[in-house]
Amino acid sequence: MEPAGAFDIVIAGGGSAGGVLAARLSEDPATRVLLVEAGPNIEEGAVPAAIASSYPGRAQFNGAWFWTGLQATMGELRGNQPATPRPYEQPRLLGGGSSVNGLGANRGQPADYDEWAAHGAAGWGWEDVLPFFRKLETDLTYGGDLHGTDGPLPIQRVRRTEWSGYIRAVEQSAGQLGLPPADDQNGEWQTGVFPTAINVDANGRRASVALAYLTPTVRRRPNLTILTGTAVRRIAIEGGRVTGLLVEGPGGTQHIAARRVIVSSGAIGSPALLLRSGIGPGGHLAERGIQVAAARPGVGENLQEHPAIGLSAFLAPAARAPLGEHYHLQSLLRWSSGLDGTPEGDMHVAVSTRSGWHAVGQRIGTLYGWVNKSYARGRVRLGAALDGPPDVDFRMLSDPRDLTRLMQSFRFCLSVLEGARALGAVEDIFASSYSARIKALMRPSRRNGVVMGVAGPLMDLSPALRRRMIAEATEGAPDVTALATDDAALEDHLRRMVGGVWHPSGTCRMGDPRDPMAVTDPAGHVIGVDGLMVCDASIMPTIPCANLNIPVIMCAEKIADRIKRAGRA
Repeated sequence: MEPAGAFDIVIAGGGSAGGVLAARLSEDPATRVLLVEAGPNIEEGAVPAAIASSYPGRAQFNGAWFWTGLQATMGELRGNQPATPRPYEQPRLLGGGSSVNGLGANRGQPADYDEWAAHGAAGWGWEDVLPFFRKLETDLTYGGDLHGTDGPLPIQRVRRTEWSGYIRAVEQSAGQLGLPPADDQNGEWQTGVFPTAINVDANGRRASVALAYLTPTVRRRPNLTILTGTAVRRIAIEGGRVTGLLVEGPGGTQHIAARRVIVSSGAIGSPALLLRSGIGPGGHLAERGIQVAAARPGVGENLQEHPAIGLSAFLAPAARAPLGEHYHLQSLLRWSSGLDGTPEGDMHVAVSTRSGWHAVGQRIGTLYGWVNKSYARGRVRLGAALDGPPDVDFRMLSDPRDLTRLMQSFRFCLSVLEGARALGAVEDIFASSYSARIKALMRPSRRNGVVMGVAGPLMDLSPALRRRMIAEATEGAPDVTALATDDAALEDHLRRMVGGVWHPSGTCRMGDPRDPMAVTDPAGHVIGVDGLMVCDASIMPTIPCANLNIPVIMCAEKIADRIKRAGRA
């Protein structure tokens, strides 16, 4: 449906936050809401199999569902020299990350949100946000005061009875290192080995926001319009107030009038849109020939991620998960680094029983460890072309506390895998640093399936051949035991190979309006521009100890509730 006339609220971006806002704000029949999404529509009755599946390994490699050309500099080499930019995937479809992510349903810890309040986001402490975590979910495993029972998003755990032999061996090995079995990662915040909480329904289907919130009933509301395949180019501002959006779609470029605009384009897309629209650091805007509508030096600053590194292992046949649409990140390890000044539970390991959709991936398990409370700060700036991909520099490991803890994570994961090897579940252990050619083979296709279908059994038949294949696939990465015993070599490896986990945040952060680096106030309003708001991971003052999808949905629930209550006042 094409937009007509002025809307009360236009939402720029149909990802997790945008979908929630559209569903909740259109509950008021007197409020005309437009949701604009650059990517394709995802709706009930026409859900691609790769998105519906509880195994996300195919959806994550479909380039049609991601922005093209986006790259990011991850770490810094010695001497503060920037590393080579690498592709950085950001979703481009209705439902955003909730349609293609790893399905982890992690709230984070109470201290994360008390930290937000301490950083100027008044009203965002744990007791303030807990009602909205409960509101968003129907927990299929747990009840009580910490869990919701009638929200749109189903959440359950991967039961221990479903774990592969590899996952059980990892739990036993981690127990020998001091991590006890635990159960509810969203209600127990001690260290331990937890079954992963995932947003999958009782039928084993992904619960994307595009389906769980934007249901057929919601989409039939006469006051809600959803416009997909349409990119937002600029926010129109006159005299310090929003008047609408400039968008580009199949019908060309048009101006959409709006009384209020909520930007929900993600922690990379939202600051880029604000910058293109003249909201941001005055010097940067002047360099790019953009007239300043509101000088907010914090736009694009404070970029955060969870710096991560992986270790993989060739699995013994009896330890493997069966092929099929089975969720692969079956458990997680939460632990504490003990580094001075860092919180409890500041470290995370995702335990994957399968490292690809194909026959080789089925034979490889991975521990993907990351610093769950990171301190490095990067930034987003406009790229060479104003409407092209922005310039993204995470500056991972630039804070020495992050480097120290990622080194600790590498060694901890290696100890866990060595324990699993002693239990007979693991054979060869190697760094998860795959060559570009191997990454190309990870993309789902019939040809790649055939190639990997031949390679997998060969790896079983000949250990010598397998080790040569692993060495070629990892571009001759150093022996992991040698790395773990050499500080300089390990630091060099981490600086070159550190990656993220699709958790960008912080680039339009909330704060006290008197704070010159705050971009939005605690209600999500952009400081200095009437009628403009931001709601997505970019408003987070600090990164929570969590996968970000559930915290983003919580933010959207909370901001939508505030907008609706203000309208009734």
